[in-house]
Amino acid sequence: MLARESKNLTTEDEAAIVDKAIRSRRSIRAFLPDPVDEHIIRDILEVASRAPSGTNMQPWKAYVTTGETKRRMSDAILDSGVRAEKAVWDEYKYYPDQFFEPYQSRRRTIGFGLYGLLGIGRREVEKMRAQHDRNFIFFGAPVGIIFTIHRQLNKGSWIDHGMFLQSVMIAARARGLDTCPQAAFAPYHRQIRPILDIPDEEIVVCGMAVGYEDRSRPENHLRTERAPLEEWVTFWK
Repeated sequence: MLARESKNLTTEDEAAIVDKAIRSRRSIRAFLPDPVDEHIIRDILEVASRAPSGTNMQPWKAYVTTGETKRRMSDAILDSGVRAEKAVWDEYKYYPDQFFEPYQSRRRTIGFGLYGLLGIGRREVEKMRAQHDRNFIFFGAPVGIIFTIHRQLNKGSWIDHGMFLQSVMIAARARGLDTCPQAAFAPYHRQIRPILDIPDEEIVVCGMAVGYEDRSRPENHLRTERAPLEEWVTFWK
């Protein structure tokens, strides 16, 4: 209400602003090296902290890395000798043991789309690995954030954590920044912990690249589809 009174915005105007931030959010996989001011990152995280959580527990922690610290963390992962396909998800499981429909088809569609844009064939395993390894340099973004949650918290707090992560990404878009949430960091918590001084009672949930999209890179031309409401919504009267 205060925003509309001070800027003469209608409800429709406000909705359009929020909708644009949500709809324009994409997982960017190639960033410009342009730095991001720390004050902007602080503003994003402060706004995102307004995300809801059960009894206002606020079950999230963030470790913001830039420069040398970010490079050391990337090197520790890439030099670990642990390939992505052999990484152990010993803290939590992100994906099901066996994919099934419609999730299998959706997963394949985005994989084929990304590798197609990059000119990577279905049997070019080394090129696929090289592309996956770009996760660990945050796809060239100047800012990399590692998010954690206390291991004694339960599933409800993980739901809250997800709402917080979405709020981070939307707040970033509102400021002209791009992001990529990266669960790929979770299996490498042993490499990450000593560098960021993350205590054992915290689980590494994911990483997130933050920066400005490199629009010249083909992988950023990927556009994902969303299932129509008829496939997943039931209205009762």
